[in-house]
Amino acid sequence: MLLKFQFLHFSTAFSPKFHKISAPVIRITKFRSQMGSSSYTTSSASSSKLLFRQLFEKDSSTYTYLLADASHPDKPALLVDPVDKTVDRDLSLVKELGLKLLYAINTHVHADHVTGTGLIKSKAPGVKSIISKASNAKADLFVEPGDKICFGDLFLEVRSTPGHTLGCVTYVTGDGHNQPQPRIAFTGDALLIRGCGRTDFQGGSSEQLYKSVHSQIFTLPKDTFVYPAHDYKGFSVSTVGEEMLYNPRLTKDKVIETLEISSDNIDSIFLPKSNFIFLNLCF
Repeated sequence: MLLKFQFLHFSTAFSPKFHKISAPVIRITKFRSQMGSSSYTTSSASSSKLLFRQLFEKDSSTYTYLLADASHPDKPALLVDPVDKTVDRDLSLVKELGLKLLYAINTHVHADHVTGTGLIKSKAPGVKSIISKASNAKADLFVEPGDKICFGDLFLEVRSTPGHTLGCVTYVTGDGHNQPQPRIAFTGDALLIRGCGRTDFQGGSSEQLYKSVHSQIFTLPKDTFVYPAHDYKGFSVSTVGEEMLYNPRLTKDKVIETLEISSDNIDSIFLPKSNFIFLNLCF
């Protein structure tokens, strides 16, 4: 499979300098492929092109997502929000399914676990790590709003959803006749199922998170599947329409009342305190 990028930036610094050539960081030209659908814990995402697995890491209650274009000869694949503790499991599944892993991507710098991207790269040479430019973290490739991450004929659209952290992004499957329908949003910690991520650290802002979710996620079709980075209540998937109706943190008018964190309400936000904040800046 031929991958063409208009711009690639390889960084080893926490605050990289970017030398723009033109337009987005990652721009897909033309790919041949398709995918076959199925989920590790659910079968909600339906497409004859998309191979999809939802994987779980119990210690941090983190979801990792494996996506691949199963109809392409190379079966190009990517992992969303991999965890260091489950890298061997994930790579074993990639091998078992006969996939070619291209990217390990993060929705943001995680405070509750150590990302698995560095370990994946050491075990699977050639895999590129991806994170948002705004995160100021290390990665091989950096994305900005509007960029597309392509694997075969399928792609993920990058949407900026800061508020939990400054660099949070949501990855959304493409909108087109050859893309999975309904669409799928990998929301990281910006939007959880009936909750949202904390806003009291890592440059968080309750007002910004509220605006991000309403402008970048709640504007998607209501049947768009929502797959978050965490769940602490036993849920695995929701939809944009459900969260617009039932999410107690993001459906009220006064953002301060719904999102501000205190010692009294932190448990209801579903994202516990963590000891990993300073351990997770290397991708």
